[in-house]
Amino acid sequence: MSTDYGREVGFGVFPSPDSDADSLRDLWALLAAADRGGLDFAGFQDHPYQRRHLDTWTLMATALARTERLRVFPDVANLPLRSPAIIAKSAASLDVLSGGRFELGLGAGAFWEAVVAMGGEQRTPREAADALVEAVEVIRLLWSDARSVRFEGRHYRLSGVRPGPPPVHDMGIWLGVLGPRMLGAVGRVADGWVPSSAYAPPSGLRDMHARIDAGAAGVGRDPASIRRVYNVWGAITDGESRGFLEGPVEQWVEQLTELVLVYGMDTFVFGPAADPVAQVERFAAEVAPRVRDAVRAERA
Repeated sequence: MSTDYGREVGFGVFPSPDSDADSLRDLWALLAAADRGGLDFAGFQDHPYQRRHLDTWTLMATALARTERLRVFPDVANLPLRSPAIIAKSAASLDVLSGGRFELGLGAGAFWEAVVAMGGEQRTPREAADALVEAVEVIRLLWSDARSVRFEGRHYRLSGVRPGPPPVHDMGIWLGVLGPRMLGAVGRVADGWVPSSAYAPPSGLRDMHARIDAGAAGVGRDPASIRRVYNVWGAITDGESRGFLEGPVEQWVEQLTELVLVYGMDTFVFGPAADPVAQVERFAAEVAPRVRDAVRAERA
């Protein structure tokens, strides 16, 4: 049984946001290689409590300024430490400033002890999920063309706020979630899903897609309208396979093509295990175009 939504295949990178000089040198070189190589996205993790990490939103703005075609997104934004009203303003501003190259990934939060240490609110899993759904509604209201907007939720409130500026393109909201309830919410209210292979291995993807699709069907949405973004880690080598996405180019092409045609994913954001610049250059030049060709040939 296969799950293929027929979407165009996309490719991206997952750079390290570490602030030391060597990491920054690799970061700028990696982004340049991705931009030059024709990749589509750069996704940045958002863990403000990590002392070695640069601020994600400042970093994304700089990444947009240093690239020409890459689309940038938080992978995913840390909602417990960032007001959705400010997220809406920041995301729309980056979209305007970049000419439509920003997308928005949102997460319910994790590492609660660290969140609380930075002044964030401790939330139960249900509270975090409810807050995420509310945040999506708040953000969409603040991107609307309404004269003023109000919202009264359990976690967030708007009291006659004037929206604006709006994004300059139809910006997606992608949710980084895993639980059954929130997968249904992806289908109902989101434009994309952003799991990581470490937490959502291929063997579990079909059941997760089914929950998203049921949520979409329940509100009359086409499941194929929802982007499925997969954060993947590994190494492109010249030797034998050492496991999932650990091996030669041919293995990468075969496994990513299978993830599209059988397991329903359509976008792959690659975090190299080592030697990041050379790995991204190979990913862009040798893997991405061959996966696109293989998917196109199989669909035809």
